[in-house]
Amino acid sequence: MSNSAQTDLIAKGQGFIAALDQSGGSTPKALRLYGVEEDAYNGDEEMFGMIHAMRARIAQSPAFNGDKVVGAILFERTMDGEIDGIPAAQYIWEKRGVVPFLKVDKGLEAEENGVQLMKPMPDLDDLLDRANAAGIYGTKMRSVISAANAEGVKANVAQQFEVAKQIIAKGLMPIIEPEVTITIADKAETEDLVRDAILAELDALDDNLQIMLKLSLPTNANQYKALVDHPQVLKVVALSGGYSREEANGLLAQNTGMIASFSRALTEGLSAQQTEDEFNAVIADSIDGIYQASIAG
Repeated sequence: MSNSAQTDLIAKGQGFIAALDQSGGSTPKALRLYGVEEDAYNGDEEMFGMIHAMRARIAQSPAFNGDKVVGAILFERTMDGEIDGIPAAQYIWEKRGVVPFLKVDKGLEAEENGVQLMKPMPDLDDLLDRANAAGIYGTKMRSVISAANAEGVKANVAQQFEVAKQIIAKGLMPIIEPEVTITIADKAETEDLVRDAILAELDALDDNLQIMLKLSLPTNANQYKALVDHPQVLKVVALSGGYSREEANGLLAQNTGMIASFSRALTEGLSAQQTEDEFNAVIADSIDGIYQASIAG
């Protein structure tokens, strides 16, 4: 992998991974929660400019550093942008000690067999080359599982591992994210299928390869312990998936060896209208709570 110091930081996992990668579809909602209504910007360029300013503000806050935040997942446009006049990935690693990851998926296909696969990524190799040039350590890609459908789960996980091999071949660390929808009635049963499908893929993976996993907080504590302990899994991180920060932190603390990778739960309570001191106090409190839950296990 690209940087042994970065691998070491992630492997020790004394902290969490911030998800700063809302994309086009989820940006208006993220901005609304941040106190920026849709009439405050015209078109995509201004919208992305505002979400970049929010992310830059988070990255520049004193609490956002490698002591409690070991990694951050960036959106492609964030990687292409600058923070404090420095390319974004370079800034968060060199100035904040936070390992940069890049969201690489292009959204979801329509649901079939209870799952949504990732849309094709014909330009992935080019994007991975750009990521390497920008100093990105790893990637993240999301698909969705909404039913205990063995065929669907298997196909979903298989697609993730297939693309992961393409990412590893470019020298980057893939975070595989087959997200289980937290509101489904058969969530626990679905999570058994997810665990077993991932273990089967890991068994088929070359011994010298490693991946990371990003999974929904499970119904049963330590559901994914076999994955956490697997030698070919660098780290298992949890997504908040719609839980409030308090709920997500409580569930995370029950899972040994898992750390957080929260998005909405991280930015909860932040507002464009806050002064720097207010903003920095809220983000520091948020980071500390998620950090404590991440190391509790």
